[in-house]
Formats: sequence, structure tokens, C-alpha cells
Amino acid sequence: MSTHTSPLDADLPDMPAPTGPIAIIGAGSIGTAFAVVFALAGRSVRLFDETAAALATATEHVKQIIADLRSTGLTDINPAETSSRIRCVESLAETLEGAHYVQECAPENLPLKVELFARLDRLAGAEAVLASSSSALMTSQFAASLPGARRCLVVHPGNPPYLLRVVEVVPASFTDPRVVAASLALMREAGLQPIRVRRELTGFVFNRLQGAVLREAYCLVRDGVVSVEEIDQLMRDGLGLRWAVLGPFETVDLNTRGGIMAHAEKLGPAYARMGAERGQNDPWTPDLVSEVDRQRRQILPLSDWGKRVQWRDQMLMTLLRAKRNAQS
Repeated sequence: MSTHTSPLDADLPDMPAPTGPIAIIGAGSIGTAFAVVFALAGRSVRLFDETAAALATATEHVKQIIADLRSTGLTDINPAETSSRIRCVESLAETLEGAHYVQECAPENLPLKVELFARLDRLAGAEAVLASSSSALMTSQFAASLPGARRCLVVHPGNPPYLLRVVEVVPASFTDPRVVAASLALMREAGLQPIRVRRELTGFVFNRLQGAVLREAYCLVRDGVVSVEEIDQLMRDGLGLRWAVLGPFETVDLNTRGGIMAHAEKLGPAYARMGAERGQNDPWTPDLVSEVDRQRRQILPLSDWGKRVQWRDQMLMTLLRAKRNAQS
């Protein structure tokens, strides 16, 4: 279980994770996956959907997920025990009763979320956190006018969260800092790694990074540079393999002797030209590069650069061996 807190969270109060059952609204793939995450962490979960068929499908999906996690050695928890922690409920009011944390997992539809959050705000206990799994819609778009707007925020997972353990916690300007702190604490308690996004923006961070790659990929196919399969292969066997171990900043930090400052000096102009070809004008200014370098050197002093490069290579070897064994 991760207990890491960012030094940038020092402005938040120290809050415990919400207690009581976890209420999950929507039994689709994300709602079911979140139910598994919380159940694996030992929490009691109530899973609500307005259609009985969705709840029946979710029950079978939960069993399959847990069986798969056990077969790959990612958990040793008894499937029956974990499944028993998840109760499917057909009444929204019953689902919310006594819950101090509510995870909304309805489709990405603004009118639907406006109507649903109005119901949640009306029916949930006064101190219950109301979190949305929205991928791009912001809290200020569907909760700003609610009496309980202060307790609303976005908690957006990677999909599926029982495998991709990062989750974005995105408050609106009106979200109570105590709600943010409590949500961060709950995510850590559940074994997730929360990323606090410090202001609302469309797509948050996960989808903006993913979107940047997708936009360029579409352009390269459009321009006849490479095929769809060749782009997927390049990501699968190149960038994606590396990014499974390192983020983009650490990648270029370790790719260039002298670190990220040296990388920006050598290749910054080339990246600026690439961006200009797409009509982008977001230069890596000296001040911006200095700030990125400052944060990287806090994480990894240049005196440890060689050891980290060796670690990177060992991790890539481990991944390549796992891929080879899976394919054999």
C-alpha cells in the first residue's frame, strides 16, 4: 500500500480516508473495476445500477477479474471472500445509506451527470464525498450549482484501475480542501497512486498526454508516413516499453549524459520545429527547462545518473524476458 504524499500537498489538511461502505454508481466496466479495487483493499462495496442486467453482468465480471488476478499471482485473496464484499443494489437510496464516499461511474454524458449529481447531492449524507470517474467533463460543468458543490470532485482512474494503479484527483475551484485530502487518503488506502491535478482542464492530465500521442499518430497516418500497425509496433516495442519503466522526463534525462538540461539544449530546437509543423508554439523556455531540471535533480542527483541508467536497462531486460516468455 502506497503512503507517499507529494510535498506539493502541504497546503492540504491532514484528513483520514472516508469510512463506511463505498458506494459505486454505475455497473459498467469502470464501476465494476473500482468495486474490485476497493474490495481487494478490504472495503465493503455497494454497486448500483438501474438495470438488473448490468448488475448481473458485473457480478460475473468481478469473479473473472479476481480469478485472473489470482492466476497471474497479482493477488492471493480468496475469490469468494472478495466477491462477498461487493453487494449489488437496485435502490440508489439504499446504496448511499451510510456511505461516506461515492464513486459515480456513469457514461460520459453531461446532461446525465448533471441530473445524477443532483440526485446524489440530495440523497447522500451531508458529509459524503461525491466523486466522478469522468474522463474529460469537469466538476464545474455538472456540480457547480449544487448545494453540496464543496464535496464534489473528479477521481479519474486509468482503465482498468486494478491494473493501472494511477488515479487523477481533480477538484474544482469550489471543492473543499478537506474533501481533496480525504479522497487522496482513500485512494492510497486502496493501493492506488493518486495524482493531484491542481486545476481543472479538459481531459485532465492522463488523456491530454494520451491525446498528444494520438493526434500525432493520426497525422502520421494521414500524411502517409507510416501505417497504423507500424505506429503500434513502434510504441509497443519502443516508446511504450520504455514508458512502462520511466516517464517521459526521466526517459530523456537518462538518454543524455548531463541529464535533462543537456537534452533540452541539444534537442529542444528540433522538438520546437516538430511542433511548428503542427501549428504549435510551446517553446521550452530557459525558465521552464530550469524548473524541470530542478525537479529532476531533486529526484536523481547527477552523481547517481549512471546507476539509474543501469537500473533502467535491467528493468527493460526483465520486461523483454516476460514478453518473450508470454509469447512462447
